[in-house]
Amino acid sequence: MKDHPRIIFFGTPDFAVASLDALILSEYNVIGVVTAPDKPSGRGMHLKSSPVKQYALKKGLHLLQPENLKDPMFLKELKSLLPDLQVVVAFRMLPVEIWSMPPLGTFNLHASLLPQYRGAAPINWAIINGEKETGVTTFFINEKIDTGNIIYSRKIWIDPDETAGELHDQLMKTGAKLVIETVTAIANNKIQVVSQELLMPDKNNIKKAPKIFKEHCRINWNDNVANIYNFIRGMSPSPCAYTTLTSSDGTPHYLKIYKAKPEFLFHNFPPGQILTDGHSYLKIAVRDGFIQLSEIQPAGRKALSIADFLRGAGRLFS
Repeated sequence: MKDHPRIIFFGTPDFAVASLDALILSEYNVIGVVTAPDKPSGRGMHLKSSPVKQYALKKGLHLLQPENLKDPMFLKELKSLLPDLQVVVAFRMLPVEIWSMPPLGTFNLHASLLPQYRGAAPINWAIINGEKETGVTTFFINEKIDTGNIIYSRKIWIDPDETAGELHDQLMKTGAKLVIETVTAIANNKIQVVSQELLMPDKNNIKKAPKIFKEHCRINWNDNVANIYNFIRGMSPSPCAYTTLTSSDGTPHYLKIYKAKPEFLFHNFPPGQILTDGHSYLKIAVRDGFIQLSEIQPAGRKALSIADFLRGAGRLFS
């Protein structure tokens, strides 16, 4: 069992696929994959499979998609697979009946350096808060979310212009390597866990990463350049920061903002003032400079460079 543990993998999005693929390429014995049920998506509301399901089907892995994680039939099937170890990457909270099942335990990969940024959106919040570093952590699951004993962690630097999407891809690759390292150590009984409580000398300095909803995504132009710039890149490409700009004819324009550039410059314009040449640039005044928009998406349209947007709407903002 120690050399070749029977593994059940839990995961749903692309972030999880990298870790599952690493397990398969490393020839670990993945005896089952648990992912979310298919969900309606798009204008036609056709059922869409999760990226993990698509990968599992391609590799011929045993697949389970429970609606209810406490369903007795699902729990019976899971137990019948006789797992030694369970690996969780980007999945929902597991009930004790599941995470306590295998003798070697159940561990989770989290996209932050725990205990910092516990929660659903650690990648977004690290950038929004202007962090210069973050990382990935593996830990054994317990009764509370993201609080279990730490197995390993790996730190990476955040580029000052990096978006949440770019950081996601970095952490996905680093996390997949850490999953393999963690499974190998557990299988060979070579781990020494660390309680998160020992890493929390001042609980007032622990930052959280709650789920982000649409109402949290509106840009506050009364803030400073650094905070607004971090907010935009921390929301890009999803869930995406947005604003409503009013053109010279009084029409409001709802815009998602994917990319922007900061300008630290003293001026006398009021926050929210639009400045543009109507052709090549459009920037918004904030209290200590400007935010120059680079890539945006008007309502009902595809993403555009600011030059392409102004080619059709530039006269409205001149």
